[in-house]
Amino acid sequence: MDVKSSFKMTDMDKKNIALVSLILAFAAGFCDAATFTAAEELFSAHVTGNFVVFAYDLIRGAETQSWLKLLSFPVFTLAVVSAGWYAPRLKSGYTLLFVEGVILLVAGAFDLALDRPGTIWAATLPYVVVLAMGIQNAFGRLYATAAYAPTTMMTGNVTQLTLDVAKILMPGVWNSDKRPAFGKQFIIIGGFLVGCVAGAFLAAHFGLWTIALPGLLLLFISFI
Repeated sequence: MDVKSSFKMTDMDKKNIALVSLILAFAAGFCDAATFTAAEELFSAHVTGNFVVFAYDLIRGAETQSWLKLLSFPVFTLAVVSAGWYAPRLKSGYTLLFVEGVILLVAGAFDLALDRPGTIWAATLPYVVVLAMGIQNAFGRLYATAAYAPTTMMTGNVTQLTLDVAKILMPGVWNSDKRPAFGKQFIIIGGFLVGCVAGAFLAAHFGLWTIALPGLLLLFISFI
């Protein structure tokens, strides 16, 4: 059975898709940029990017921190498997976003209260963010109709936007009657970009506790 069709949202369970798409894309961009900026260049949403960073660090003489980046994969996998196991038992798939929001909010608040760089918690926090992003990645696969497009990786969305623009500029080349959904793509890509800028800026100036912001936004869409 196709995983995307296994857990489709009912019409009554669907929230404002534009708002959900925007907030999820913002949250992913924010967390990815925040951990990259404030946690030794660790990708939390697009975890496969850590392969590239690790390879780069490796040829330059990888330190312990570089090897620790590999922990992002089992943490991410644990989050995805747990979300996949938990999803069929939920009345609403948005409960996964609630859990993700709680994780980010509590982790951010705890980091702000502790405020001790160099501690075990400071080293653990980035992987807590990876855990949260793993849940969001799983949500996007299990409930594909809840958002306009994938919200954690933009390569496919940029590809689709480029193809849509090409269909407009070269109508005779493309055999398609489907109207390009520019607005939907801009919501996802724009939300992610704004999230990246906000996450990088806030994490650089205030610290990684600022992940509490996307946590609050995720709780917001869980309750509306």
